[in-house]
Amino acid sequence: MFFPESTTPDAKRLIFTRALRGLGDGFVSVYLAAYLALLGFSEVQIGAIVTAMLVGSAVFTLLAGLASHRISTRRVLFVAALLMGFTGAGFASITGFWLLFFIAFVGTLNPSAGDVSIFLPTEQAILAGEASAKDRTALFARYTLAGSLFGAFGALMSGLPESVARRLDWSLDDVFRAGFAFYAILALVIAGIYVRLEHGSSPTAANENAPLQKSRAVVARLTALFALDAFGGGFVVDSLLVLWLFKRFDLSLKVVGAVFFGTRMLAALSQLISPRLAERFGPVRTMVFTHIPASAFLVLAALMPTAPLAVALLLLRMAFASMDVPVRQAYVMSVVPVEERAAAASMTSVPRSLASAVSPLIAGSLLQVSTFGWPLLIGGALKITYDILLLVQFRHVRPGELS
Repeated sequence: MFFPESTTPDAKRLIFTRALRGLGDGFVSVYLAAYLALLGFSEVQIGAIVTAMLVGSAVFTLLAGLASHRISTRRVLFVAALLMGFTGAGFASITGFWLLFFIAFVGTLNPSAGDVSIFLPTEQAILAGEASAKDRTALFARYTLAGSLFGAFGALMSGLPESVARRLDWSLDDVFRAGFAFYAILALVIAGIYVRLEHGSSPTAANENAPLQKSRAVVARLTALFALDAFGGGFVVDSLLVLWLFKRFDLSLKVVGAVFFGTRMLAALSQLISPRLAERFGPVRTMVFTHIPASAFLVLAALMPTAPLAVALLLLRMAFASMDVPVRQAYVMSVVPVEERAAAASMTSVPRSLASAVSPLIAGSLLQVSTFGWPLLIGGALKITYDILLLVQFRHVRPGELS
C-alpha cells in the first residue's frame, strides 16, 4: 500500500501537487542553463538569476512564516500557485536579463532537484497533521518520493526541445519557451487542487498557527546547521551542474537530461528506505550516515577526467543524497509543538534558501574562469562539515511526539 494507513484525503492531494511541481521543476531546471546560455547570458549572469530565484523564495517564505498565525495555509498555497503561473508565463515571453532577474526573484521557479519554494514549508505544516505520529516519517517519504519521481520524468523530458526543434524545424528558443508555458499550465492545475483542501482553510485554523516560542532554541540550532548544508548545496544546484557538464565534457542536452533522469530516479527510490533506517538507527544517524557518502561521491566527481566516471559518481551520490530529506522534514515537525509547526517549517526553510542563494553566483564565477569542478569540491566539503556538526549536536536528541 503506497499511503500509510492513517493518511487523510488532504495528504493525498498534497502529495499529488508535489508530484506535479516536481514534474515542472524537473523539466525546466535541467534546460534552464541551456536556455539562458542560448539567450547570450554569461556564466555569472546565469548564476545571478539562480541566486535571485533562491533569495526570492527565501523572502516570500519568511513573509509567509511570519504571517502564518494570521493567514490560512490554503490561501498561501493558492496565491503561490498563481505566482507559479506568472513565473512560467514570464520566462516564456521575456528575454531581457533584468526582467528575467526580477521574475526569478518574485517567482517560484526552482533551479534544483530539492524544493526551495514557498510551497514546501506551507505544505509540510499541513502534512504533519494528516497522519498519525507513527506514520509521519513514512508520509513525508511518500511526499518527497512523489516530487523526486516526477522530477526524474521531468528531467527526461528536458531532452525533448532539441528533438522537437529539429523535427518541426522550429527555433530552439521557441521550443524552450513552450516548456515554460507548460510549467504555467501545471500551476493552474495545482491551484485547482489547493481549492479542494479541507484543512488550513478557515480563520480559526490560521489563528492556531503560533509564532515560535517553546521551540525557538532547538529550531535556531537546526536552522543554523541546515543553512550550512544549503550553502554547500547551492554550489551544485541542478542548473549549475548542467552548466558544468556542458563546459567540462561538452555533453548534449539530451544526454544531460537522461543523466538527471537517472539521478532523480535513484533519489526517489532511495527515499522509500529512509523511514525504515530511521526506525532502526534514529533520525539523526540516518541523516548523517546517508549524507556523508553522498558528499564524498560529489567531491570525487569533481576530480574525474572523463564524463562516464563523473556521471557514475553523480549517480552514486544521488542514491544517498536525498535519503535524509523526509527524515529531516519529519524530525523538525516532531520536535516542535503542533501550533508552531507552520512557523518552524518556514523558519528552517528561509535560511536554507538564503544560504543557498549566495553560492550559485560564486559557482558561476568559478565556472567562467575554469571548467574544473571547484563548485562540486567546495559544496561536498561544506556538506560533510554539516553532517559532522549535526551528529555532534543532536545525536542524543530524540523526536518528541507532540501531536
